[in-house]
Amino acid sequence: MADSTTKTVGVDLAKQVFAICETNHGGHVIRRLELRRDAFCHYLSQLPAASVVAMEACSGAHHWARLCQRHGLIPKLIAAQLVTPFRKSARNKNDRNDAEAIATAARQGNMRFVAVKDVDQQARLCWHRVREGYKTESLAISNRLRGLLAEFGLAIAQSDSALQRALADDRLRAQLPSTLLPLIDDLHTHWQQVKQRIAAIDRQVAAHAKADARSVRAQQLVGVGPLTADALVASIGNAHEFTNGRQLAAWLGLTPTQHSSGSKAHLGGISCRGDNYLRTLLIQGARSCLQQAKLANPQTATAEQIWIKSLASRLPFGKVLVAIANKHARQLWAMLRRGEDYDSEAWLQHPMVQRSRKKAIAA
Repeated sequence: MADSTTKTVGVDLAKQVFAICETNHGGHVIRRLELRRDAFCHYLSQLPAASVVAMEACSGAHHWARLCQRHGLIPKLIAAQLVTPFRKSARNKNDRNDAEAIATAARQGNMRFVAVKDVDQQARLCWHRVREGYKTESLAISNRLRGLLAEFGLAIAQSDSALQRALADDRLRAQLPSTLLPLIDDLHTHWQQVKQRIAAIDRQVAAHAKADARSVRAQQLVGVGPLTADALVASIGNAHEFTNGRQLAAWLGLTPTQHSSGSKAHLGGISCRGDNYLRTLLIQGARSCLQQAKLANPQTATAEQIWIKSLASRLPFGKVLVAIANKHARQLWAMLRRGEDYDSEAWLQHPMVQRSRKKAIAA
């Protein structure tokens, strides 16, 4: 049984053997252990209630965090890059040092922790991960088909529809060796099966999004479809772990990096930290918003569309997309955190806008 003075337990997760470092209220190491999976489960059940169990936010971390919660413990998940500075020696990396570094990092008052996901959130995210895997596989198969055809002088345009037409064209097939046709047909069938699986996952994700009121609310925003809405809700839930919209945008890597010193502020490109999948979805959704804003009638355009057109007239295409995605991240945070529907006129209630109005009226 763990020592009753244990305040923080750092755990370096693994598949079979877990390295554990127990520290007291002063941060001093009490005990180090190495336990296998079954013994680790028993160890957690023996820890005093309200003990802090810190882990890196890696594969399996949310499962163990939920198990800690069931035993009355306080799990804390930390991003791996935030643990690195607390490792005593950068050159001597091992499970023992990692566990101690995790325990030390968890004791920092200003440390940022990852919210523990429930089973439903993780299950919904699995659909998105498998879909991304199928997309990669589909692209690999189509490139493989193009490569084989190119070996015999048949160059196919870079689009799925062009490849489909080529594979169904008897004249092109006649130019290929008869011994190659069975292999081409087998790859084509496999490609079609993968694309069907992607379509099936899309239908399931759309059903998930339709059944969740938060996802339905998120889709009120232009450029946010079922895929983005479901991934967002599955990743951040009600957004209560973020204090404001800027924190969510920063977590998604949509804010600029800084290289500042003293009074000189130097901003770079976006940080690209955090959830790469969600960031990609928001930026892709920003493309449709930009297109709609360009086509909107100036007389009926919304305030956001006017803002987007103004950005597009003075900034490069890529920066415009990132700015739109950043704005959408902040809007989605407000909608999820407050449980509110999308309001295109909400900006009028901002204190700075109200102050400007009062000054205009007074003048």
